[in-house]
Amino acid sequence: MIGHIRYNSRDLGCKKPFGAVTDDTSVEFTLYTDLAGATKVALCIFPDAGEETEYLLTPGAAEGGWVPWRLTLPCRNAGLWFYHFFISYQGNRYGIYRDDHNRPALAGDCWQLTVYSADYEPPSVAEGSVFYQIFPDRFHKSGSPDLRDKLRPFSVHAATDEVPEWRPGPSGKIENNDFYGGNFKGIEEKLPYLADLGIDAIYLNPICMAWSNHRYDTADYKRCDPMLGDDADFTSLCDAAHSHGIRIILDGVFSHTGSRSIYFDALGEFGDGALSAGKDSPYYDWYRFRTYPYDYECWWDVKTLPCVEEMHPAYLDYILRDEDCVVAHWLRLGADGYRLDVADELPDAFIAELRDRIRREKPGALLIGEVWEDASNKVSYGKRRRYLFGDELDSVMNYPFRTAILNYAAGGPAEELAACVMQIAENYPAPILNRLLNSLSTHDTERVFTRLGGLSYSTREERSRALIWGDLYETTLERLRIAVFLQFTLPGCPCIFYGDEAGLQGYEDPFCRRYYPWGHEDPRTMGLHKTLAAVRHAHKALLAGNVEILRADADALIFRRTAADETLLICHVRQSAMDIPGKLIFGEHTENCGDLVHIPADGFAILAI
Repeated sequence: MIGHIRYNSRDLGCKKPFGAVTDDTSVEFTLYTDLAGATKVALCIFPDAGEETEYLLTPGAAEGGWVPWRLTLPCRNAGLWFYHFFISYQGNRYGIYRDDHNRPALAGDCWQLTVYSADYEPPSVAEGSVFYQIFPDRFHKSGSPDLRDKLRPFSVHAATDEVPEWRPGPSGKIENNDFYGGNFKGIEEKLPYLADLGIDAIYLNPICMAWSNHRYDTADYKRCDPMLGDDADFTSLCDAAHSHGIRIILDGVFSHTGSRSIYFDALGEFGDGALSAGKDSPYYDWYRFRTYPYDYECWWDVKTLPCVEEMHPAYLDYILRDEDCVVAHWLRLGADGYRLDVADELPDAFIAELRDRIRREKPGALLIGEVWEDASNKVSYGKRRRYLFGDELDSVMNYPFRTAILNYAAGGPAEELAACVMQIAENYPAPILNRLLNSLSTHDTERVFTRLGGLSYSTREERSRALIWGDLYETTLERLRIAVFLQFTLPGCPCIFYGDEAGLQGYEDPFCRRYYPWGHEDPRTMGLHKTLAAVRHAHKALLAGNVEILRADADALIFRRTAADETLLICHVRQSAMDIPGKLIFGEHTENCGDLVHIPADGFAILAI
């Protein structure tokens, strides 16, 4: 036994400043021991995949029985760093590492230090914004589009309340070629509704010409899908959105194209693609043929999605280097940035160059990456990614928060939610933290209402017609209130998947992609989203504040958001009532008691202190 050691990387008394730091910052480390006989304490720090360097800490005067050992270390290189400590005591040398709960241990993982560029300046307009994700075919239809050039075959549902087609087609595969007819004009017609809801930005799933209803099988990067409209319709949508203070973010699908595209042309529909023209095609070198023509690399072995060589000069020219490249084309038509599909499959160099180009074209353009894990230390295809060091992404889809929030709302431990929140807050650069895309549902997941309902069915046929109702509906609604409350009060940008605010239900794809239930919305879920969006817009601490967990146990979750001259306490109480001093800003089942706010069980409150 070597006595007691105290080090907590989230305590400013042990590490200052908190969390990720810029590459022009010095970090103050302090480790405490109660060992009068300790002769040496060393910090061992190393860059990712690099060699370890050891620095000695200097002992100070004892403080309440603890001896502080201190070191100030300049951080000059952006990247991911790891560190731990050694202590020399009674002739032995002991390694001090972190464990899963960030408490000192004698064995385990190293602490992480994220260092990012001091020059990193993401678009300020995105901070704390409320996003709204739209699957274009399923939101709203207006008029009749010109379908003469629409890739066939396809079918159009006779009624918008029909379930999306989930059964295999004639080929024996699920075709994803059933449509409802949602279009640009339909979205434009509903902009007043979105503005009233409190939306600042719309994230659109793919809009380029494609065969499928999801449109991730791009057929022409520079053309709107005919069912959605044309360039003029898209520009009209963007102009109208901007007049409401709403930005338009597109889905960038750059790791693969569709096989029925002008570039690959598997069916010979266009005459100049890699399969139709062979090596004479200007697009032949875009693709990764193992044995021409039918053995090629494709996305997750889906033959209709051939992978591209993202770093091939011809592809780079077409997507982001030429004067009229793809990204410039859409930004000039009115788009305000991109969400990158499967960012893990795009080279870091491609992402960095893409960011530079969209910034040159439109300085305020935003670049968001689809990353499902902790993006600060993500490894994909055996390589550590550089997403968050300042020259690539402005934000990522924050799936770790989604998982933690839904587990908590369904009755899971508050401690697990708190651990997730503080891990992201510690690992991510401060400029990114309040730009994270916090979704509870997406086109790739089951609907939040369905997830919180907790029902499980073994067959797709059962899931296609399953709905939550009755007593379980009311129970699920209470869970939803918890989830949405946290979505709108934790750091980042709450992102509503179209229809979640209306109480839309659905299991996995395609059941999560039902048409918006116009005229059949639940006023309670609508009111919840609208109220929280308004509260969020009114308080800087919710838009741009830092976060600190004050309590996380079986009875209550309380955290603090602080920005400039505003401090808010965010409270959710499960089992025991409590009185907290403060001015009530938002509350559920709360009452004012003089200078105290009484919060009974299962109550919510946002308090100014």
